[in-house]
Amino acid sequence: MHPRILVPSALTASLLLAIPASAADFVPGTPGIGDPYYPASGNGGYDVSHYDLRLKYQPKTDLLEGTATLLATTRQNLSRFNLDFGLDVSEVRVNGKKATFARTGDHELEVTPAAPIEKNKPVSVVVKYAGKPSELKIDGWSAWHRTPDGGVAAQEPDSAVWWFPSNDHPLDKATYDISVSVPDGTQAISNGVLQSQSSRLGWTRFNWRSNKPQATYLATLAVGKFDITTDKTDKGLPVLNAYSVDLGDNAGAARASIERTTEVAEWLEEVFGPYPFNALGGYVPNVTSGYALETQTRPFYSPRQFANGANVSVVVHELAHQWYGDSVSVKGWKDIWVNEGFARYSQWLWSEKEGEGTAQELADHVYALHPADDPFWTVKPGDPGPDKQFDIAVYDRGALALQALRAEIGDKDFFAVLKGWPTAKANANASVGDFVQYAESVSGKPLAGLFDTWLYEPSKPAAAPAAGPAARGTAGARAAGAGTRPVQPRSWKKIAATNNVHEHEHGRGHTDGH
Repeated sequence: MHPRILVPSALTASLLLAIPASAADFVPGTPGIGDPYYPASGNGGYDVSHYDLRLKYQPKTDLLEGTATLLATTRQNLSRFNLDFGLDVSEVRVNGKKATFARTGDHELEVTPAAPIEKNKPVSVVVKYAGKPSELKIDGWSAWHRTPDGGVAAQEPDSAVWWFPSNDHPLDKATYDISVSVPDGTQAISNGVLQSQSSRLGWTRFNWRSNKPQATYLATLAVGKFDITTDKTDKGLPVLNAYSVDLGDNAGAARASIERTTEVAEWLEEVFGPYPFNALGGYVPNVTSGYALETQTRPFYSPRQFANGANVSVVVHELAHQWYGDSVSVKGWKDIWVNEGFARYSQWLWSEKEGEGTAQELADHVYALHPADDPFWTVKPGDPGPDKQFDIAVYDRGALALQALRAEIGDKDFFAVLKGWPTAKANANASVGDFVQYAESVSGKPLAGLFDTWLYEPSKPAAAPAAGPAARGTAGARAAGAGTRPVQPRSWKKIAATNNVHEHEHGRGHTDGH
């Protein structure tokens, strides 16, 4: 047997391969993912693929105890990393070994593993914690709703911080298993499919699974006493709706609206393509807020949404988000129009379907409703700024932009764009610019100028989106032809009644309900 002889260059390469990266090669992940609207949101250095949350919640005291297991992959040589979280932590383990941890900032949990982790390595993080979510305030506000019989986590752009540690930004989507133990006679509602439930020693455990990538703010938890209805769609999709037993006079209107979820989803499939998730439904807890939110597979609705009777339009809005906002999520929060403009326009299309006013008539009405000096026109839906992120202009002027697109490229290409986009970008993230490019590729027309006019110019466009008489409708055509203010479409009051879904009740610069 002859000894191997290595030439110097080969010897050098061999030694380089054998020497591990030095400590200097490992650096901390950034304490923010890089979103200029919310610099502290999310974190750098890793991507989460799955959250496993095992929780116990006592409604009487608001005490939440949890063990969160995060499965992730490092994206750099990582010496330490941050999680976004606000409750008290007792232990953190990384790849099975105890890690040191410290609090920094308002909601940063800084984790230092026992040994640094190389780039592109799988990593498991286990966090044990406990606390009362209602006592956590960040900048004076809370995303946790304390109810007479429990608590609810549902808010945008942040809610995870109040109940589980995460990489809290839509850029890092993951699948979820959420298991919640609550006292017998109480239910725990969350995302996806209820896989199982079991009772032992006075406690009932509910096991939920959301098997498609989901942004952290779209994860939800509601604990309380609910009336639950279940069904399946014609395609076998499980439907679960939940109503607080204490909705009072709003109970009938809430049910009359949300029990039409399957019907609305089937219609939206005709417009946007196949429903993207493994479950369908909605829930109405006994909260005092006024907004709604597109929590994935199971939107959250405040009882006040139904104070004036049934309103299917809000169901249309939140279910439209399952395609536009949930399956296709924002790259950055400045891209909020890709969510909200389309959800609003879906309400216009529902109105058109129901014979209560065409999208063109609604566009004419919105355009006429706001004079040139109205601050409405100074908001840029394509990049509104954090303080105007959920301004009504993002919704209504955002919908005007889509009507302008429809008028420009015609119905055939327009509806091809609406249906093709959620498939092309399924389970991913996208920007306003990505959508413009997609619409140009489908239509074969240059559209940058049109979108600049409707999404970025801080002034009222010279004219409302124009379309032929068939799209305009008789009432709108008469008004336009006579040069008078357009007739208010019959659907307008129901659509406008959902505007308070845009009035967030905290100081993060939101309006509520999305």
